[in-house]
Amino acid sequence: MNPAIPQRVLIATQNSGKVREFRRLLEHIPAQFVGLDELPPVVAPREDGATFLDNAKLKAHYYSQHFDSTALADDSGLVVDALDGAPGVHSARYGGDGLSDEGRTDLLLSRMSDVSQKNRTARFVCAVVVCRPSMGEEFLHALGTVEGRIAFEKRGVNGFGYDPVFVPDGERRTTAEMDSEEKDQLSHRGNAIRAIAPALERLLLGG
Repeated sequence: MNPAIPQRVLIATQNSGKVREFRRLLEHIPAQFVGLDELPPVVAPREDGATFLDNAKLKAHYYSQHFDSTALADDSGLVVDALDGAPGVHSARYGGDGLSDEGRTDLLLSRMSDVSQKNRTARFVCAVVVCRPSMGEEFLHALGTVEGRIAFEKRGVNGFGYDPVFVPDGERRTTAEMDSEEKDQLSHRGNAIRAIAPALERLLLGG
């Protein structure tokens, strides 16, 4: 393989916020990172795994085979202790497919309206998987988490998803009140990507 021609890595998500985040976190790797919105439309796989890792594996294998490309997929979500782990693996569909990010965040706050400060503990979890057609059923993977708590109201305009209500441990600000560099340093997705990046780079350099 010509080292002057960067390999394509498909970022297996339609979420433009995630694509931007992945590109920032992986900018040191000499590869062409392409989001699904830059490729021909394809029917998304059903995300019916029991864990974040199950869903990330499912997506990475599916898109890797479909586009004959190295694929990087994640499954991320918010785990709230007072809600018995919800939204969990259903974070992106919490309350139904028709709700927006803002609607899901409002629903979460409404269901926690009677929960005290000390019981509002939560964590963001991210599972990242990388695979390519030549790997068959094998894959690279990493997990990242960040502990925190749920705020009583939405604050901040940055980020996406549940960022306006998540306050990381040691912080008074929500992740939506942080700039992208600050968030990347402590986020679940940042932790997972930093963990998998060396193996991804070795995979690409090895052809």
